[in-house]
Amino acid sequence: MVDLANLRDPVVIAAFAGWNDAAEAATGAVDHLIDEWNAELVTAIDPDDYYDFQVIRPEVGFDDDGVRRITWPTTRVYLARPEDTGRDVLLIRGLEPNMRWRAFCQELLELVDESNAQLVVVLGALLADSPHTRPIPVSASSSDPELSASWSLEPSTYEGPTGITGVFADACGGLGVPAVSIWSAIPHYIAGSPCPKASLALLGKIEALLDLQIPEGDLPELARAWQRGADELSEEDPEVAEYVHSLEEQRDTADLPEASGDAIAAEFERYLKRRNKNHPD
Repeated sequence: MVDLANLRDPVVIAAFAGWNDAAEAATGAVDHLIDEWNAELVTAIDPDDYYDFQVIRPEVGFDDDGVRRITWPTTRVYLARPEDTGRDVLLIRGLEPNMRWRAFCQELLELVDESNAQLVVVLGALLADSPHTRPIPVSASSSDPELSASWSLEPSTYEGPTGITGVFADACGGLGVPAVSIWSAIPHYIAGSPCPKASLALLGKIEALLDLQIPEGDLPELARAWQRGADELSEEDPEVAEYVHSLEEQRDTADLPEASGDAIAAEFERYLKRRNKNHPD
């Protein structure tokens, strides 16, 4: 097992497929980080204690050597050591468990504790009345007062059923590790396929909050392809087009954080940092 005791200013970023992951936006963001940072597998949770295999079935297929194998549904933890960030990142990518959620979170918290991580970022995505033609709305909240104050986070006002993201974030607070939840809002009328535009928006929020340089890879092009597909859907169906137009009007007249001076300045600052890195001369 990878030694987690001597990491550089570690942070944990987690996403779980299922109820918390509309259009695979949250897990898509973590998958992108795993690939771009060449993250190393640390461990995998034993799935027997947490998953109902009649609900989430194992899959059979062939590995790289052509050997037929069964892949069991589980949650995996990866370690990324991006050289240009000055910190190490534990990436949790898994499935919302079917049972024993508190024990499941305790297993993950042991890894958080072992790594001495001082912050946990939990990603999620939900369906919303949001037009695909505008920036994907992203919100961040935390129940930790100091973190909320230092990052100017909006307090969460949600009441109702929660998923494993909420339970895990709450468990982190019990351990004394502040957690921030970042959610993207997916246009509900086009949520049947993965939404790389939302994954990109989540990663942009992580960059802004943590001042963490994240390579974009092919995600911007995938987001543009998604945008073109959504545009085509809207153009082909007059009812969808009319509905999108009404959402645009609502969005454009709302007092949006994306349109504030601070948000625009922060976005321009991120652009300058990325440009200076790519063109040092």
